[in-house]
Amino acid sequence: MTTAGRVGFVAILLAGSVLLSRALGFAREILLARHVGISYQADAYSAAFQIPDILNYLLAAGASVALVPFYTQRKAEYGAESARNLLGTVLGNVTTVAILLTGLLFVFADTLVDFQFPHFNSETRELTVRLTRILLPAQVAFVSGGIIRGGLMAEGRFAAQALMPIIYNFGILIGGLFLAPHIGIEGFAWGALVGAILGPLMGSLLEARGRLALVFRLSPLDAGFLNYLWIAFPLMIGVTLLTVDEWYGRWFGQVGGEGAVSSLRYARYLMLLPVAFVGQAVATAALPTLTQLFRKGDREEFSRVFQGTLKASLILAVFFAGGTWVVAESLVQSVYQRGAFDKDAAKAVASVLEVFAFAIPGWILQEISVRGFYARADTWRPMVLGSVVALLVIPLYSFLGAEGGARGVALAGTLAITLNAVITLCASRIRHGTPDLGDLFQSSLRSTAVALVSVWLCGRVLPLMQFSGLIQLLASASVYCGIYFSLIMFFGDRETRSTLKSLVRRVGSVFWKLS
Repeated sequence: MTTAGRVGFVAILLAGSVLLSRALGFAREILLARHVGISYQADAYSAAFQIPDILNYLLAAGASVALVPFYTQRKAEYGAESARNLLGTVLGNVTTVAILLTGLLFVFADTLVDFQFPHFNSETRELTVRLTRILLPAQVAFVSGGIIRGGLMAEGRFAAQALMPIIYNFGILIGGLFLAPHIGIEGFAWGALVGAILGPLMGSLLEARGRLALVFRLSPLDAGFLNYLWIAFPLMIGVTLLTVDEWYGRWFGQVGGEGAVSSLRYARYLMLLPVAFVGQAVATAALPTLTQLFRKGDREEFSRVFQGTLKASLILAVFFAGGTWVVAESLVQSVYQRGAFDKDAAKAVASVLEVFAFAIPGWILQEISVRGFYARADTWRPMVLGSVVALLVIPLYSFLGAEGGARGVALAGTLAITLNAVITLCASRIRHGTPDLGDLFQSSLRSTAVALVSVWLCGRVLPLMQFSGLIQLLASASVYCGIYFSLIMFFGDRETRSTLKSLVRRVGSVFWKLS
């Protein structure tokens, strides 16, 4: 297989993995909503991931990403044996730290939960501590498995990387289906622990058999390991709103009373669907092209592609923002309303989703704008900018969360990610001369005006339709799409119309091939 063919095969493999994983994750959220709705159990389950998530971010998030280029360079310069010794040293040192930290956090889980969630009542607090202690050991599996997968990917092996999220989400689903009816919300937590062991850890170990000579070396002062730490350090300490917005939702959502944290969880998951569909997909596809153009020194074409990508994504982001607002209530009813998730829960989550809808453009622009830096091998600047913004907006989350509960936290997240995206774009313009902010501003104004008119017209038309559930969702989406695209094709500029036509053709061709 040629290099291009292999890259394409791996891309398809990982894309299929992401698609299936998201489908399982969606089913997981539906099952969770059915069992516990928006309640103290759902709040506790969401909050129980906080301490494990922070540990995972510090130790596992950058493990495989930082290891792949370092392992490859070591193998090229010093041979396969040296690279495998490095892998064994990283595996031994980092796994040992993960085990020690997991033990400490397990012991002090009650104190840490009290510190982070002082507004929880005693019942919610006790359940959060119990679930946290169930979930914590899973992080050792994530850390160790991530390091092993880093070595495998450096050797051109991607099966474990593709299967890991699928097995993990499948484990949670099995726990919810077969354990939750007997032991309640703990069934989901035990499913997550078993899924982490079977997927991230055991799956990686099985693929490594006969391909990597795995060893477990404890040598914290090893020169190669210290060099690896220097590369991985910014990935460990750097935080952005794309990561911490969920953390802030748990911390500051608790003041909204029982069900606020889980309402944010359910609404946020729905909001991130168009973000993944547009932002992550476009950003992932654009990065290789932008990187190649930068290395070739073709700055004019780089600017054109970057500008066009941002503009087309912004138009789609505004479209999805308006659409999400229009269908919020029927979407929540169709997806979640069953079992313990009643009409009142649906209204509460829909009200949060309506606020989150306005965050979609910021999320999508942030996903794509940082790729302009990454394509130039400039990773420190967006990380520092993102970390500073994430710290500065804490008072905003605190104030709006106290004033507006779950909707206030959602509004804080919307304002914060929009600010973050604007700052990133301005920094890109100042540092690298792209994109053309005036052109983006004009495009955003035109698209926003069309979206607002479409939403207003939907507000007049949709009440005339006496449907419910899925039928109402389909009717609302159809009316909004018809109005929006009619208006944008009539009032939009020529470039916008051309871009939309091209996007519609491309999306249609993709669905045609898939079918």
